[in-house]
Amino acid sequence: MAMNFEQARLNMVESQVRPWEVLDGRVLDVISRVHREDFVAPAHRQLAFADLCLPLGHGEVMMKPVLEARVLQALQLQPADKVLEIGTGSGFLTACLAGLSAHVTTVDIHADFTAAATRHLLDAGIANTSLVTGEAVNAWQPDGLFDAVVVTGAVFEIPPRWLSWLKPGGRMVVVRGLSPVQHASLMTLEGSGHYREESLFETDLPYLTHAEPPQRFVF
Repeated sequence: MAMNFEQARLNMVESQVRPWEVLDGRVLDVISRVHREDFVAPAHRQLAFADLCLPLGHGEVMMKPVLEARVLQALQLQPADKVLEIGTGSGFLTACLAGLSAHVTTVDIHADFTAAATRHLLDAGIANTSLVTGEAVNAWQPDGLFDAVVVTGAVFEIPPRWLSWLKPGGRMVVVRGLSPVQHASLMTLEGSGHYREESLFETDLPYLTHAEPPQRFVF
């Protein structure tokens, strides 16, 4: 029997997302409008709405729907905002960010992720995005500042250069710490290099390339 994706999408919102304290109407609307099943690998299409992290390749994953929704809600995006996404992945979160803001720049180290996400976004009719292949931890540098930055993989420590990409009042959501207990945090630039940090939730995600914990030698 063919899967009823519309019913599955509704169940995801009502059974997973809302119970995890995601009540922002704009966030609920965008995750209901963007067809998540079109952004996952064909082999995982039937699992698109499951409470699971889905594998993307290169040891990376697509976040659970509840995590994506919590991230979107924490950013409190406005229609005029310019957003940077570090880690394009499948492009689903990119699409949701684009639906809540003026423009999204998204960068990923894997060229095949960039290519696939470009196709998915075009197929979805989403045009207010710029996709870049680059290494964002140490090398790639944007040509402007952003109202919001979202990091879709974990880091052991936040690279200071990322915080310098925020406009005054800008927000960053990032997962950091030592697996298997990592913490998602909201960092807000309050001015003069001072950041306010708010802990959002615990999770466990694969580390971005070059953002892993330092190796520990055991004798």
